[in-house]
Amino acid sequence: MRLKVGLLGGGSWGTTVASVVSRNAPITLWARDAETVDGINADNENHKYLPGIKLPSALRATNDLAEVVAGADVLVMGVPSHSFRAVLEEAASHLRPWVPVISLTKGLELASGKRMTELIEEVLPGHPVGVLTGPNLAREIMTGQAAASVLSMEDEIVVRALQPVFHSGLFRVYTNTDLLGCELGGVLKNIIAIAVGMGDGLGAGDNTRSALMTRGLSEITRLGVAMGGRAETFAGLTGMGDLIATCTSPLSRNRHVGVELGKGRPIDEIIAGMNMVAEGVKSAPTVIALAERYGLDMPIARDVYDVTQGKRSAQEVFRGLLRSAVGDEAHPG
Repeated sequence: MRLKVGLLGGGSWGTTVASVVSRNAPITLWARDAETVDGINADNENHKYLPGIKLPSALRATNDLAEVVAGADVLVMGVPSHSFRAVLEEAASHLRPWVPVISLTKGLELASGKRMTELIEEVLPGHPVGVLTGPNLAREIMTGQAAASVLSMEDEIVVRALQPVFHSGLFRVYTNTDLLGCELGGVLKNIIAIAVGMGDGLGAGDNTRSALMTRGLSEITRLGVAMGGRAETFAGLTGMGDLIATCTSPLSRNRHVGVELGKGRPIDEIIAGMNMVAEGVKSAPTVIALAERYGLDMPIARDVYDVTQGKRSAQEVFRGLLRSAVGDEAHPG
């Protein structure tokens, strides 16, 4: 019997994952926005988030959350971090016991600092939790370009059972049992991408970008390992892989925010002009709080935090963004 999948969230990445899954399993997508639902059902297109891209006819959408959740053998969460808890709470009374819940969201809850899988465990105790994460730009995948992702859950048997639901053709899905490491990599690289974008917006070169990405990966790994992740995870698809894609692609929302900050535009104006969420802006305060909790120096993340909070300009911080590179590279102070 094929597993029935319910996906909550009608953004670009949620729609992309739903499209990929529709080749392997029956799937229904829930979106709050009635126009998104109508566009998917009537035109096979998400006009708001993936304009001009034809979606599979097997993909069905609805704005009835209870219907999607009650019928799901696997529940996929594709909503932004700021509404993640509320949607989970709405879903809780409709979800059958033991149904796995997979997060697509690369962010942290602002109030608590919790990862999305921690929220799932809190709101839906007893459900196996996981993340699908990696260097995955939605529009590239929808246009048929090859990509690799990672499905991470702590239970090796469950993760292998669910792998075929997401693995499809040129969208290759690997497994990893380091849930904390995989999830953190996806969160933290967004902040480094803002830093790289700031450099690009200020006209910095490839050498600068390379240095920022490498030192940024070092910061990410230090925090991830301190929190309990495995160092090798951060050298893989969910760490370095995702960092490269997010720091270099013109499709990256977080890099775009950085570029505009580098050009001198205020953060509120940049965000007001965006259709989609740049999770790095939301995560920066929480990441700084985590660094302080674990007694770690994260100079790149702190500078991004200062600029996104309006405390300093990109021009002011950029001169100091690489200052951590002057000590021992392998064991920074």
